[in-house]
Amino acid sequence: MTMTDTLQTKPPVPSAQAFVPFVSVDAMMRLVHRIGLSRALTELTDRIEGDFRRWPAFDKTPRVAAHSDIGVIELMPTSDGVHYAFKYVNGHPSNTRAGLQTVTAFGVLARVETGYPLLFAEMTLLTALRTAATSALAARHLAPKRAKIMAMIGNGAQAEFQALALQAVVGIDTVRLYDSDPAATEKCARNLADSGLRVIPCTSAEEAVAGAQIITTCTADKRLATVLHDNMVGAGVHINAIGGDCPGKTELAPAILARARTFVEYPPQTRIEGEIQQMPAEYPVTELWQVVTGQTEGRASADQVTLFDGVGFAIEDFSALMWLHEALATEAGAAQMLDLIADPDDPRDLYGMLMRARV
Repeated sequence: MTMTDTLQTKPPVPSAQAFVPFVSVDAMMRLVHRIGLSRALTELTDRIEGDFRRWPAFDKTPRVAAHSDIGVIELMPTSDGVHYAFKYVNGHPSNTRAGLQTVTAFGVLARVETGYPLLFAEMTLLTALRTAATSALAARHLAPKRAKIMAMIGNGAQAEFQALALQAVVGIDTVRLYDSDPAATEKCARNLADSGLRVIPCTSAEEAVAGAQIITTCTADKRLATVLHDNMVGAGVHINAIGGDCPGKTELAPAILARARTFVEYPPQTRIEGEIQQMPAEYPVTELWQVVTGQTEGRASADQVTLFDGVGFAIEDFSALMWLHEALATEAGAAQMLDLIADPDDPRDLYGMLMRARV
């Protein structure tokens, strides 16, 4: 065999164009700890708010969902014309019985100009962070001024993130916890013990909401349920209802919606998946981005009950992936490089690249 033959049969070496940064679960955890959880939640809140301020620039569509009796698998895409992002996410409430996560996710950020991905990342943790940040954004604009006490109904995987985001962004100093599973409340109280929050475990939802200016509901059952009744909600309270995120899954009594002013992310999606699926099609809602931009008022009076019917929207995931992409620029080694994109010397000769890889 000649030297030429040896060179011709040597497998091609991937070029720089072939590699895409990948942020694993381990890398995400290390990155958040280096940044600091409170700072990360605050930065994400600000990033989401910034993208809400340019809401008209984004493509918007309800998420593409495959529903089953036990869960849902969804794709959540959007683009601002410069970057494109999507998230794959599932929601399977019964998974915890098998020791599995209720929600798992990953996402991709890409350049619109070329279609090439800029980033591939785990999004189970990142979704937990951005969901809490979105709740904090809603409370920043809608909660009573100087609100200090939050009730957290549903103490599962999202609960600590919610409490810490509201602490960092809104300034709450007390969280009152309730879950139908006492072990979940015990877990949440233990995890928040060193947070600087006053943590009060409660034995009922009624006890948890007593004295709270902000009520967050985040339960997992995929069914119509009432975890918050009308007589539990006093004047001037703000509610972040984030557990109802698919058809047939709600948490609030319709009477609460009848007297609250309701704010949503994207009405066509929320009317399918949110609390307002219980209400007539003409039920009035206000889009949160319009409050953020000052196009409409948020809370109109100290006595008004405000409700953020949050189901999660793709622009929030876009914001989270952009935040992560920018964070990686100052965090050397936080991502590993995946050989993900085929990059032949001649873009028309993909077959030739394959054949040169023979050994």
